[in-house]
Amino acid sequence: MKAVPMRTCIACREEKPKREMLRVVKNAAGEIGLDFSGKLPGRGAYICDSPACIAKLRKYRLLNKNFSCDVPEEVYARIEEEYGAK
Repeated sequence: MKAVPMRTCIACREEKPKREMLRVVKNAAGEIGLDFSGKLPGRGAYICDSPACIAKLRKYRLLNKNFSCDVPEEVYARIEEEYGAK
């Protein structure tokens, strides 16, 4: 039996299966985007799809802390669009 890869949500710090989470990636060029395949190269940050985590992500600007750079507002808006509609 194959082990299920686990990842920690940057908002709630809970560990969940990688497939259940959204990966936000920062590539070598410094561009930040959503990674639906989970395979894009670069530094990844994982977030649960719960509304509480999505709200916390924007409120505390967690991606800025995680990637140690300024994350454009559009990235937060896109995450809310993708996951707020659930």
